[in-house]
Amino acid sequence: PAFPPLCQVTAAAAQANLLRQQEELERKAAELDRKEQEMQNKNLAAGVKENNWPPLPKICPIKPCFYQDITGEIPIEFQRVCKMIYYLWMFHCVTLFLNLLACLALFTTNSAKGVDFGLSILWLILFSPCAFLCWYRPVYKAFRSDSSFNFFFFFFVFFFQLVVYIIQAVGIPNWGNRYVEKRLLQSAAFG
Repeated sequence: PAFPPLCQVTAAAAQANLLRQQEELERKAAELDRKEQEMQNKNLAAGVKENNWPPLPKICPIKPCFYQDITGEIPIEFQRVCKMIYYLWMFHCVTLFLNLLACLALFTTNSAKGVDFGLSILWLILFSPCAFLCWYRPVYKAFRSDSSFNFFFFFFVFFFQLVVYIIQAVGIPNWGNRYVEKRLLQSAAFG
């Protein structure tokens, strides 16, 4: 079927217009891709990395505070040690939480032990983030950049915290420490 010349001209103009718009969109998309690539290269060159620790869900209003990538930032020969110290920090937090549960159990049986329960809450809230900031992060940074100052800071703070835990393991009354061994010894002695 033959179309009138006016329809053919209009269709050709519309097709040319669509092709021009498509080319313009493709040009803009290429420009956006180029700008995005430039920004990524700029961030990598500047050393800007998106914080990823603590791992929080995207819907959480609080965002991660630190960038941590043991396999990417720590030299291979120190990765195992760094992971073990990270696991030690996690064990430390679990121990403080179990201490809180033990003090809660003691408080439910003896209301005069409220001081222990309150201090166990304080130890959990205070020592967990402080341990992360004061001994895990310095040792992570020390392994990452081979910094003697960070190693010194780690050993100093870790030694201080170890002394505090030895004192707490002695079981000074009303210090917020209720360990299973202490309870077992007392029940065996008086039981």
